[in-house]
Amino acid sequence: MQIRIGYLGSPHTLKEKFHTMTLKKYQSLDNKDELDKIIIENLKFLDKTIDYNIQNKIYFYRMTHNLFPLATVKDIDYDYSKFKNICLEIGEKIEKNNMRIDAHPDHFCVLSTKNEEVLENSIRIIKNHKDIFDLLNIDSRIILHIGSKDPTKEEALKRFKDNFLNLDEDLKKIILLENDDHIYTVSETLNLCEELGIPMVLDYHHFKCFHEKNEKIERLLPRIIKTWENTNLNPKFHFSSPQSLKEKRTHNFYIDYDSFVKFLNIITKFEIDFDIMLEAKGKDEALFKILRQLKFYKPYKMKGNMIIFD
Repeated sequence: MQIRIGYLGSPHTLKEKFHTMTLKKYQSLDNKDELDKIIIENLKFLDKTIDYNIQNKIYFYRMTHNLFPLATVKDIDYDYSKFKNICLEIGEKIEKNNMRIDAHPDHFCVLSTKNEEVLENSIRIIKNHKDIFDLLNIDSRIILHIGSKDPTKEEALKRFKDNFLNLDEDLKKIILLENDDHIYTVSETLNLCEELGIPMVLDYHHFKCFHEKNEKIERLLPRIIKTWENTNLNPKFHFSSPQSLKEKRTHNFYIDYDSFVKFLNIITKFEIDFDIMLEAKGKDEALFKILRQLKFYKPYKMKGNMIIFD
């Protein structure tokens, strides 16, 4: 049994970041090629980040959802083919090193919305991620929340079901669903995943924030794991620690060691491989710190940056 640990976004160690562009800025440009330059810089930085991950034996990573800025704006005509070669080179590294990559669109991607314009844009966001995965030639997934509860959860859930079922099959395939921290519980998200055949990502921090008293996670985990049964992927979890008791929804820079070990003790009872995405502000620094603590205090066996259980 082994557990891969991952991080998201721009690693602090590289002292760089992915760039974006606002629509207002784009519209003010005399030379629209400036957008292409940003995309090329983003792809070069993604390539550098993948190299960094490989050198540090990190095989689980969430890339930015802004790799191609403004790609979902319907009035901008994107020609993805001009970036094909560099994307294929990056994708080959990812595949060669068996690195798992995923993405998490922002809160504007809402399939439960009752606003037709928001729905159209949400579908464009999903399609954009599929286009990027195809460019990289990798099999990846995106994580969504159920979203709206307007005017009631029952009506919002029906809209999500209807809109999901109307998606093309290749778009349905890349979607994972995650419980949130104040609207949809683990149980509600899990019920929807089971009905629609969507793998579920348990966000343990969200669960701990508001729903812990009403749900027993140990009882739900077998069902959550089962939603991954027909995929070739390890079940995955999100883990983070609260900033403080007052700001419990805000992610901390680091991961609390004691809480993480308690979580490991829960999931390792199932004796299968898992992947855990750390949603910490410290990104790679938070990952390296918790791995050092696990090696020293427990200590766990390690293979690269994977935790090994006999």
